[in-house]
Amino acid sequence: MPPLGAAGGHPRQSSRTLSKGYAMPTLGIIGSGNIGSAVARLAVAAGMNVVIANSRGPESLSELVSDLGPLAQAGTVEDAAKLGDAVVLSIPLNAVSALPDGLLAGKIVLDTSNYYPSRDGRIAELDDSTVTTSELVQSRLPGAQYVKAFNNILAHHIPLLARPAGSAERSTLPIASDDDSAKAEAAALIDGLGYDVVDAGTLAESWRFEPDSAGYTRLYLADASIPDDQLMSSVPGTTPKAKVESALASATRVNVAERLF
Repeated sequence: MPPLGAAGGHPRQSSRTLSKGYAMPTLGIIGSGNIGSAVARLAVAAGMNVVIANSRGPESLSELVSDLGPLAQAGTVEDAAKLGDAVVLSIPLNAVSALPDGLLAGKIVLDTSNYYPSRDGRIAELDDSTVTTSELVQSRLPGAQYVKAFNNILAHHIPLLARPAGSAERSTLPIASDDDSAKAEAAALIDGLGYDVVDAGTLAESWRFEPDSAGYTRLYLADASIPDDQLMSSVPGTTPKAKVESALASATRVNVAERLF
């Protein structure tokens, strides 16, 4: 299928609906790395149209789009933002400030960002806990209906743990936002992608599922004691709502300045 802007390039329509009665959306995805690609796979499996973009341009996504199938289109960052009813933002934290001004204003944005000093460099207001990562990103996206999601689970676990609504093996993801309406929309979308949702509170509380916290990644492992160097090949385990709620409640705030990765 040609990228958006080429002859005949446009999102296909879907008649499917989310479980809560929402029309099945077109999902814009900015960032084609491991998490963005994993969420794209869930979206097309659920019958959603996907417009995916990265910093290298649509031509670099031809192989991924071919693999995703006819519901997926490659586009520019502007295409993904404009055509997506909701947008998954899955780019390095230090790339957020380079997005065009106002790009995501008025959009439901599911942000997967985490702060990794080894990649992003040291950021003083995160190191001294003046703000959470979520609050920092929101401040750089004026007008966006911002929700933190998909940041606390390993990318290769995302498709492995997704299950239909009502499944006894359904896993749960936390979300956080200062916007209750956006939170409800995000919850409905994530439900359609194959996960239950726990409301983790406001963005000021989102540290509960940031790196090194009780609500981060190991929560989803079949064997939580697996060594760090084996995480990328680890086997996931069903993670129900009660387990996520318990982890969030027990979390203590990490001293971000001491984190090296």
